Amino acid sequence: MKNYLTILVDTTDEVTTITLNRPERLNAWTHEMSMELQDAIHACNENPHVGAMVFTGAGRGFCSGADIRDNFKARLDGKRQTGGGDWIELVRSSKPMIAAVNGACVGVGATMILPMDVIIASTEAKFGMLFVKMGVTPELASSHFLVQRVGFGAANEMCLTGRLYSGEEAFAKRLADRVVQPDELLPTARALAMEIAANPSRQLRWVKQLLTENGSETDINKVHEREGKVLAQAYQSDEHHEAVAAFLEKRQPVFKR
Repeated sequence: MKNYLTILVDTTDEVTTITLNRPERLNAWTHEMSMELQDAIHACNENPHVGAMVFTGAGRGFCSGADIRDNFKARLDGKRQTGGGDWIELVRSSKPMIAAVNGACVGVGATMILPMDVIIASTEAKFGMLFVKMGVTPELASSHFLVQRVGFGAANEMCLTGRLYSGEEAFAKRLADRVVQPDELLPTARALAMEIAANPSRQLRWVKQLLTENGSETDINKVHEREGKVLAQAYQSDEHHEAVAAFLEKRQPVFKR
């Protein structure tokens, strides 16, 4: 992995931990951070030794939203940088991703993790959809993913009030999938990532593809059709053959990356 200016990247035991690293600004999002995150994710997807990714923040915050100077002020001054890929497409097509939210997680800090596979919150985390308080509106398809995660009423309340929610409140609203004590956050996230990474990589991404395409699909025939096409691929895969052989031989399967 290359050296980055706004993130840290560490790979251990098939799990890559990507840490947002602007602690003096509570890891406020910048264009440079976005480009570095995308580059690191692409590198993980191409690395056969990486099975899953964990995202967290350095210091007291996870991500305090868009950097006012780098993002909003620059946009108003006509200096806003553009570019980069489709974040939603990247997240949903990548290897499994777990967000380990250690502190403030607001604005784009929250919306960037909504399409990730699992969100684990520290009891010290603070979640907020603060867009209305900045005179703007939600982005990164968060008006879709937030409703999927918390439901219509709770999504309305969160977005229309711009209120902050604790890690426990986020878990109660199903915004976070788990809530743990601060010292348990990264060990819990890494343990889950290692459990996931033990499964065959192609099948993990096929599962993500199906959940993405079918999660909001109202045509059950299309759901069935998509599943059938992917399952046909899976039946022909080396990983399936190895899993069947391992079961019959009463041993653990060995999946090649």
